[in-house]
Amino acid sequence: MKVEGEKKEEYKPFLTKLADLPTEELFGPGHRLCSGCGPAIAMRMLTKAFRGPTIVFTATGCVEVSSTPYPYTAWGIPWAHVLFQNTAACASGAVEALNKMVAEGRAKKADVIAIGGDGGIVDIGIAAVSGALERNHDLTIICYDNQAYQNTGLQRSGATPLGAWTTTSEVGDAQAGKTEWQKDILGVAIAHNIPYAASATIADWRDYINKVRRAIEVDGPAFIHVLAPCQLGWRYDPSQTVAIARLAVDTKFFPVYEYVDGVYTINRRVPSPKPVEEFLKTQGRFRHLFEEKNKWIIQKIQEGVDRNWQRLVNLERATNPNAPKA
Repeated sequence: MKVEGEKKEEYKPFLTKLADLPTEELFGPGHRLCSGCGPAIAMRMLTKAFRGPTIVFTATGCVEVSSTPYPYTAWGIPWAHVLFQNTAACASGAVEALNKMVAEGRAKKADVIAIGGDGGIVDIGIAAVSGALERNHDLTIICYDNQAYQNTGLQRSGATPLGAWTTTSEVGDAQAGKTEWQKDILGVAIAHNIPYAASATIADWRDYINKVRRAIEVDGPAFIHVLAPCQLGWRYDPSQTVAIARLAVDTKFFPVYEYVDGVYTINRRVPSPKPVEEFLKTQGRFRHLFEEKNKWIIQKIQEGVDRNWQRLVNLERATNPNAPKA
């Protein structure tokens, strides 16, 4: 029970230096994910945050089909493939079953993690995600965001950015890529008044792993949104995956922040941001935006990026006494 005026103990990160990084590989090599695959990097990194017995549920998607082709698996832990729409529901059931079995002395405590791409978390599975967060199950939900249904044919999702080409947001006389803004899935999660939520990218392994570990340690539901570029759908050289993820932060296209018990903190401040077009021009999915007739869309994206960043700054100033004043 919280006592009014009680001072919170400052959270100590799991990792502070490279030597702290666990050497055990719980997401092994030999899977069939693409070279330069952002989600593959995200999966390997997140397993480094595990603190003990862990059960993972994974929605249909790139990670599932490519890391567990029967009879093989890249996972060195209990793992289950469930449907696109019910990952969080299955994880919720596992949490409650474990609670009962532990209380009866029939099982040991284990952490439960639900993993899905933007298709399985942002779109098709969002009802189950919302239910799990609202019911306050003690689990961690991780959305690896490659900004489209890349596994099934590069179709647009609710996380696909404005102006991006996909096979279902074509480029031509009628339109120039996707015509809608992407969904703010982290904001949706935070709206459930959960104790912990955070964004991260695969470009900063320490920040990402520490956030996953903190999410696991939280008593109650937690949500992690990790940007994981897709070389196939985004149309870039596979060697550039991490660099592009870093550029998303340096242009403020993808803000890195966390929400802890109602308090916002921007973790990666960008005092001298690069123009968003520096991020866009690295990817073939935005190539058409640099045609003269479509350059207005780049300006619109820049305005959206600036507006979103200012919104986060305002939220931080309103909730965090340690926020910079200017």
